[in-house]
Amino acid sequence: MTAEARKFAPPMPLLEAARALEPQIQAASESIDKECTIPAPLFEALRNTGLFRVGWWKSYGGLELDPIAQMPILEEFSRVNGSVGWIAVFGALTGLIASMLDPAAVRDLLPSPDLTFAGQYAPMGQAEKVPGGFKVNGRWSFGSGCLHAHSMHCGCVVFEDGSPRRLANGQPEIRQMAFPKAGCEILLDSWDTIGLRGTGSYDYVIKDLFVPYEHSFSYFAPPPRDAPLYAFPGLFLFSHLPVPLGIARGAIDTFIALSSQKRLSPGGRFLREDNGVQEIVAEAEAALGAARSYSYDVLGDMWETVSRKGILSQRQRAVFRIALIYVTRVCKDVVTSMFDAGASSAIRRDNPLDRHLRDVLTLCQHRVVQTKTYRPGGKILLGLESNDPFF
Repeated sequence: MTAEARKFAPPMPLLEAARALEPQIQAASESIDKECTIPAPLFEALRNTGLFRVGWWKSYGGLELDPIAQMPILEEFSRVNGSVGWIAVFGALTGLIASMLDPAAVRDLLPSPDLTFAGQYAPMGQAEKVPGGFKVNGRWSFGSGCLHAHSMHCGCVVFEDGSPRRLANGQPEIRQMAFPKAGCEILLDSWDTIGLRGTGSYDYVIKDLFVPYEHSFSYFAPPPRDAPLYAFPGLFLFSHLPVPLGIARGAIDTFIALSSQKRLSPGGRFLREDNGVQEIVAEAEAALGAARSYSYDVLGDMWETVSRKGILSQRQRAVFRIALIYVTRVCKDVVTSMFDAGASSAIRRDNPLDRHLRDVLTLCQHRVVQTKTYRPGGKILLGLESNDPFF
């Protein structure tokens, strides 16, 4: 391993802890799908690895781990089970989200770096300005991991005197509200999907909740912490890279194992002896490797810039957003090719290929990685203006 590679290598204890959890994750797979959440003992096992500390600053007991070093750990969880990978990612992101808050608010809401946030950053609610803070109302979808979270957050349009507040550019003011989980009602009948079932991404409702101003923040405000990990608030979107990469890795590994057990008829040859299968596996491995290298290359370029206290260019931000979509779509193609090659064996619910396909298809429906999201990035590359706030 080169010195450059070692600089971004994940801490071996964390990576080994992730690998050691595979038997427990596999044993919980049926429960994860059936109950639409991660079992409490498995969530505690995730917490005990130290994973939730990776995004926290060191003075708060965190690891302050760069995203490139986080990636292999999160890929490993996703390889075994996409839902567990998604929950692992959101636990890892908690420190990034908390970094936007006032230090006193952090101590109130998350008194330990082993605790997690859950919530939806899209502005689906209203926050009416009142003395000392906001009165919040609304309903949000996709509160991934909310059953196990200690505190919640939600995106809101800020209102004043009954009307949306406008920024200098004429756009409505949007802020994130953070609050104890008891401040919302989680709707337990709201999450029943084909894939990523165990993420427990339930809807939640807030009615007339007072949120102090210090417990709110904006992703578009100057970063409050002077460290590379917190220099670009939109970095939390890197969470869309390790999960599809891990799922695709799991699909290839599952198919390779199947190919040495499944026999073709007529003749009785093993599946792996078929020339067409050999070609499909080789192409899938190459596609996944290329997508993974692209992910690390894009993140590495961004990290080099913020590490020397540089400002990310519009092109860097555009390429970052493009990579999120491209990598997810390539991984979907990889998983689909493995599912197709598995033929009738892949359709059985006890075959992980079934879950890998359902998970990656569900992942592709996320607004961040839908193909139409290429357009703002394309505008930037063509020298045009984009109204996407993360550019």
